Amino acid sequence: MRRRRAGGRTMVERASKFVLVVAGSVCFMLILYQYAGPGLSLGAPGGRAPPDDLDLFPTPDPHYEKKYYFPVRELERSLRFDMKGDDVIVFLHIQKTGGTTFGRHLVQNVRLEVPCDCRPGQKKCTCYRPNRRETWLFSRFSTGWSCGLHADWTELTNCVPGVLDRRDSAALRTPRKFYYITLLRDPVSRYLSEWRHVQRGATWKTSLHMCDGRTPTPEELPPCYEGTDWSGCTLQEFMDCPYNLANNRQVRMLADLSLVGCYNLSFIPEGKRAQLLLESAKKNLRGMAFFGLTEFQRKTQYLFERTFNLKFIRPFMQYNSTRAGGVEVDEDTIRRIEELNDLDMQLYDYAKDLFQQRYQYKRQLERREQRLRSREERLLHRAKEALPREDTDEPGRVPTEDYMSHIIEKW
Repeated sequence: MRRRRAGGRTMVERASKFVLVVAGSVCFMLILYQYAGPGLSLGAPGGRAPPDDLDLFPTPDPHYEKKYYFPVRELERSLRFDMKGDDVIVFLHIQKTGGTTFGRHLVQNVRLEVPCDCRPGQKKCTCYRPNRRETWLFSRFSTGWSCGLHADWTELTNCVPGVLDRRDSAALRTPRKFYYITLLRDPVSRYLSEWRHVQRGATWKTSLHMCDGRTPTPEELPPCYEGTDWSGCTLQEFMDCPYNLANNRQVRMLADLSLVGCYNLSFIPEGKRAQLLLESAKKNLRGMAFFGLTEFQRKTQYLFERTFNLKFIRPFMQYNSTRAGGVEVDEDTIRRIEELNDLDMQLYDYAKDLFQQRYQYKRQLERREQRLRSREERLLHRAKEALPREDTDEPGRVPTEDYMSHIIEKW
């Protein structure tokens, strides 16, 4: 009888100890969560916040300073690109921005379920969707110059839907969704690179420059040279032509030219025309699914991969030794080029800041998610360690079935 009462007291004591241990563990986890997880204050008044939450876009570059304010909706670029659906990536290729290299990355270097079919000797690759014979990419190396040589924003937005409707015979049940992308480059470097390209004989005279349903007249867009090309032209001759489309090319190719009467320079005053073009280019750039910068290849790759949830097979390489880099010009010439490309200089300054903020925003989100995962893992590990363990004669040894049966018989 005494043995049963003693056993009963022991059972009650063990149960009480177990409850106390569980209660203590819960209190410990709550305290740990309060101090180790300040980032999850859930908006409570007076909640603790980590120092890095005070600035959403920290940067390791001490020389980088944000110049423009962009709301989060302009920084967030995680799209649900559906390659098996009706989504299409449209690459707006601006001359001498590294677009040829990037275009090859798109058709040869993306890890796909069904890779693009690029055959030796052919200029174009076949990039079909995994589930049907229909292209998901509109670019120089997939569909060719279907809307004209180096078609700009005005041409592409009016041309691409019709071209794809004619290419794909199957009737679409849902409308396509187009994701426009492009690359920008430092205006001085890009301008010098274009001059060297023209000096070697390039003309791009087969470009259509289609706007409002027509091409520009010779009076609206006079040539800068006589003959078949402008090979051998000096940099001074290149800069002296007032009709040179190299001037502010990036703004012109990203803006909606219909707003300023296309290539009719008498449509509105020059100052107002320039301002409208710049603001339109900024707006269209912000609205694009993605844009990269030639001077930041790794960051360009990083943002593209996280925007479209696509991975490249090989990393991008940063080539600083370009043809433009080999041109020696004096300070007066550089200032003259900057003046001729004043709109491009303003656009690039704006684009570079937006690009850096998008990169820092995405990196910050990833670091925060990693911290949360690590914190959850630590809490789970400590919670497991805090669970009560049965007292046994040999610590760390699991009681056998015979031993448990013996204890039950005693009761």
